[in-house]
Amino acid sequence: GGEVAQLVEGVTKISRLNMMAPEARQAENVRKMLLAMVQDVRVVMVKLADRLHNMRTLEFLEPAKQHRIARETMDIYAPIAHRLGMSVIKGELEDLSFRYLEPDAYFSLQKQLSDKAPFHQRFLEDVQNTIRTKLVENSIPAELEARIKGLYSLHRKIVRQERSLDQIYDLLAIRVISDSDRNCYAALGVVHHIWRPVPGRFKDYIAMPRPNLYQSLHTTVIHSGQPFEIQIRTQEMHRIAEEGVAAHWKYKDGKPVSSGDDQRIAWMRQLIEWSQELQEPGEFLSTLKVDLAPVEVYAFTPKGRVLELPRGATPVDFAYSVHTEVGHQCVGAKVNGQMVSLRHEIVSGDVVEILTQKGHKPSRDWLSFVESSHAKSKIRHFINTQEREEATEMGKRLLENESRNFPRGLKKIPSEDLQKLSSDYGLSKVEDLFAAVGFGKYSARQVLSRYFGEPSKEAEKSAEDAKPTLVKTVKRMLGMGEAPLIVKGHDDLLVFRAKCCNPIPGDDIIGYVTRGRGVAVHTRACPNVQNLLYQTERRIAVAWGGDSSATFPVELLVRAKDRAGLLAEITAVISDAGSNIRMLESRPDRQNARVEASLEIADKRQLETILSNIRRINGVYGVERIYQV
Repeated sequence: GGEVAQLVEGVTKISRLNMMAPEARQAENVRKMLLAMVQDVRVVMVKLADRLHNMRTLEFLEPAKQHRIARETMDIYAPIAHRLGMSVIKGELEDLSFRYLEPDAYFSLQKQLSDKAPFHQRFLEDVQNTIRTKLVENSIPAELEARIKGLYSLHRKIVRQERSLDQIYDLLAIRVISDSDRNCYAALGVVHHIWRPVPGRFKDYIAMPRPNLYQSLHTTVIHSGQPFEIQIRTQEMHRIAEEGVAAHWKYKDGKPVSSGDDQRIAWMRQLIEWSQELQEPGEFLSTLKVDLAPVEVYAFTPKGRVLELPRGATPVDFAYSVHTEVGHQCVGAKVNGQMVSLRHEIVSGDVVEILTQKGHKPSRDWLSFVESSHAKSKIRHFINTQEREEATEMGKRLLENESRNFPRGLKKIPSEDLQKLSSDYGLSKVEDLFAAVGFGKYSARQVLSRYFGEPSKEAEKSAEDAKPTLVKTVKRMLGMGEAPLIVKGHDDLLVFRAKCCNPIPGDDIIGYVTRGRGVAVHTRACPNVQNLLYQTERRIAVAWGGDSSATFPVELLVRAKDRAGLLAEITAVISDAGSNIRMLESRPDRQNARVEASLEIADKRQLETILSNIRRINGVYGVERIYQV
């Protein structure tokens, strides 16, 4: 009874957050789940089962709610299931989320698989019979299973590798389930005797398990011109691969007895530790999404220590994985004995040596290429602390100078009054107010006027003469025309659209106060926004105003199978939607095509119509909006 009550309390705590703002509520929800999970992983197993039930009944909700829940499931719950090795639940959560997030791509891919189903069934039966016969001849006990890759996993691979459905090597797979490691390797020999393996496609996860303790031998072979994957594992490995932590979660005196389960959640303890430095909900969630991504790279220190890194990791990521101070002081690196740049991409098997210099400090530029959440959080924390100190000092000086136009100087304002003034701006400390002024979020005159009231006309004239250009102009020139943007709580700030993402009316947007150039407006999806999330003092709420006749430049990338008439169909879709084409260029890539287009778009609705219709074109693998990093 007490144990069940503890589980119920753990799940209930995760639900007591309805009064917060949506992003803050989601971040706190996930934090609580991770904390509860470290104490008892069964809490998250219950939560995952609950989420799976919600996803199965999602069709009864309104579209906006469907999209929000599906996005959260794809970004957080499915990756957690993957980290715990619960592949069956993870696959279903991904496929259900995919259906609501990208319905056109989902149903298109589903139809392609349905059309090929008879061929796939015959092919898999033929292959199973061949393998079964040879295993019996060699006295290797085994059970065989066939599987077709999940829809979302398949879609992700098609888009990432820019291939067609027929070019995916592991679309079809056979699982050989034997009774021992020895017989698994023996079965591999039999398979390679029947079919020649595809070079570079063999992976031994028995000798080197994945972080979620998944074990199996993977090889890809070709039968009758069709590539397919063979996975070979023991019964125990198969149970763990399918059910993960749920496969062998046993309790003795209320405590887990499996060291494997403890290893599975060790990454969560580390993530919770890092998250203490990430106070902002947006930063915590973006960091979490990166950290939940599957480990792709295994690299070595010169002493042979293995470090797990995300795909695309650099020497800077590696340095921070060794130790925070090694990361801060990193000035160079050697990979396999050769000097490389800090942007060099590490691959599995690399031996990485980090060169350090005492007193060296991390650069903001590093945020544009590091991949791991750990490295990003440490770099941001260092830069944020340093910049905040500078902004606090700057804000204090600006207030002291401006206070000459008011009845008394800043130093003569009682500390309790300054504290109340800070609270009036929604800030908890006086230092926060100084920093906000230093970053340019509030002018010194604005803050002091709130405390003293408006200064005398003579002082006002003096203050106006000294007023920076930043707040003197109101005109907002945007793209090829004008579109009203509103800075909430301010009517005197210069606003401009960031060129990296070119936001258009209808985009979810966010503003950042620049130094001397006004408020830069970005889309929340802009990659550069992820590097700015931690600078809360410079963030400012913005919104689109009324209607506008302006059009705005938007860049698109279309990946498709190269064929005659492809460009004509893409052009027709764009023209039918009422958009002008500024540039259209197609580049061949093996049997595929990469089509880059620059369009004049009125608003997000028009853009989404174009994207949806391009996805319906025969042979198109994917289309996306391009952002400049």
